[in-house]
Amino acid sequence: MATKRESSTLLEPTAARVKPPPLFKVLLLNDDYTPMEFVVHVLKKFFGIDSERATQIMLKVHTEGVGVCGVYPKDIAQTKVELVVDFARQHQHPLQCTMEES
Repeated sequence: MATKRESSTLLEPTAARVKPPPLFKVLLLNDDYTPMEFVVHVLKKFFGIDSERATQIMLKVHTEGVGVCGVYPKDIAQTKVELVVDFARQHQHPLQCTMEES
């Protein structure tokens, strides 16, 4: 009686090298109309920053024109930018929030 013999292929394991996703900085831009207290409130509400750190970032925005709120993957950064801009518009403030690749 004939026996069938299956050929076996042995694959060498290879280490998959996955590149981490690019990160983006979320930035607040200074303007002459948005109250400082509102900026602190935004930093606490949308970025989970404590009062002391939020005040430091707000002062950086005020004195240097821009401040970093956090660094996130692209989708999260985009969502935070949209949330901040919408919230500012709802409260009739011209606060600008942008993102850039870090």
